[in-house]
Amino acid sequence: KKKNHHVTRFCCLQSVKGVWPLPQSFTISSERYPLNPQAFYFAYGKQSAAQEGCSVLDEAFKRYFSLIFPDYISGSILQFSEDQPFTVQVSVGLDDCDGYPDENSSEQLYTLCLSTGLETFSQLVYQEDFGSYFVNKTEIEDFPRFQFRGILLDTSRHYLPVRAILKTLDAMAFSKFNVFHWHIVDDPSFPYQSRTFPDLSAKGAFHPMTHIYTQSDVRRVISYARMRGIRVLPEFDSPGHTQSWGKGQSDLLTPCYRGSTPSGTFGPVNPALPSTYKFMATLFKEVSSVFPDSYIHLGGDEVNFSCWKSNPDVRAFMQKMGFGTDFTKLEAYYMENIVNITTALNKTSIVWQDVFDYHERIPKDTVLHIWKGDPASYEAELSRITKAGYRVLLAAPWYINHISYGQDWRNYYTVQPLNFSGTEEQKKLVIGGEVCMWGEYVDATNLTPRLWPRASAAAERLWSDEKQTSNVDKAFPRLQDFRCKLLRRGIQAEPLFVGHCKHEYQGV
Repeated sequence: KKKNHHVTRFCCLQSVKGVWPLPQSFTISSERYPLNPQAFYFAYGKQSAAQEGCSVLDEAFKRYFSLIFPDYISGSILQFSEDQPFTVQVSVGLDDCDGYPDENSSEQLYTLCLSTGLETFSQLVYQEDFGSYFVNKTEIEDFPRFQFRGILLDTSRHYLPVRAILKTLDAMAFSKFNVFHWHIVDDPSFPYQSRTFPDLSAKGAFHPMTHIYTQSDVRRVISYARMRGIRVLPEFDSPGHTQSWGKGQSDLLTPCYRGSTPSGTFGPVNPALPSTYKFMATLFKEVSSVFPDSYIHLGGDEVNFSCWKSNPDVRAFMQKMGFGTDFTKLEAYYMENIVNITTALNKTSIVWQDVFDYHERIPKDTVLHIWKGDPASYEAELSRITKAGYRVLLAAPWYINHISYGQDWRNYYTVQPLNFSGTEEQKKLVIGGEVCMWGEYVDATNLTPRLWPRASAAAERLWSDEKQTSNVDKAFPRLQDFRCKLLRRGIQAEPLFVGHCKHEYQGV
């Protein structure tokens, strides 16, 4: 009796331990089915709006076959081919095979299986010690808690090769992240190769040939992301964080003065010149045609006013505009102009919280991005922003470029994004959250292990029901198991604690 009990537990534990993030409702039975790669098929349901020839699903079927059967080499002889065929039927409610994912893409498991349902199924399949594959009879209803579940990569402080970005997109799909926030340029370098302003990367990248993203690189990233149900959100941050822009675009940055003479250094973008807005309108016109997403991130954070204060032309412009000596008004004037440019291009703006904190007049559909402070301060900011009627994204608790010894994933897991004082209507304005990996100390050598599986803790917080996933100790074995799955899928995810995986990382 005891022995049987042990066997049943083993089979079930083996089958369910690693579903991450946890589905909304999940019932598993001990009834199990053998899976044979030679008699396993994906098929479109009769009721499905999309049918064979749907590029996104056809590709996903191929991709997930290899993930479900990692050992299978086509043409190899398996001895038990008398198994009943096993068919996974996929039905989607929308035939959007050639479109890009957007904020309204349905992710409910039974209407759009693509990046989320197939992922859950692939995690339910397990392999016994002798190599046979099984799946237990399971009933799942699933949908994400938040519509925006993002990862930010910073490709300015260190250049990340395209293959490192694609590898991250793979891992994002495994954790059901659906937005790649590409912080593509910043002070140190400008790797984006612009069609209209080629000098920006020719003079502003770390190297004009090897450390750039060509137009075809960008298209490749967007296409790869699309196939995995991931949106690509570009960020061109200004007026601060623009030192690299000035190298390839003269008169864009503000000359700083020492007394009455220029010091030879430059500050933020010069908000006093009409040429600035002409340049920005042309650049954003290009960016909005290259990146199909309906959102563009405009930055707007950490603007240092000292250079503006030192410049006599900027001070004269302030007087002319009636701003006095209030430089927050000058920043507001600049950001309002930039937001108007993107609005005219039919794009919705996302900006860092500083833009709200400086009381700038921005359209009500602008999304504000919270990045500062401890829980008390970001909760207060969530209250203020949503009270003003703006939608908001939370990133402050998930700056995972900050590392510490031990299991810091627990801190990311216990975040409560809606734990702030406000009405139900206010809470609906929190559209999601984002894990940020800033690049001061990160390049292709350590990006993957630093990101995974720590980012997956935030992934579950943004996808799953909070009440069902509030216990860190209960989550731990599931996350450990998921981390082993990542290794087997070629993602170099770092260990959570002492232990081993049945299939250790095989790469070099």
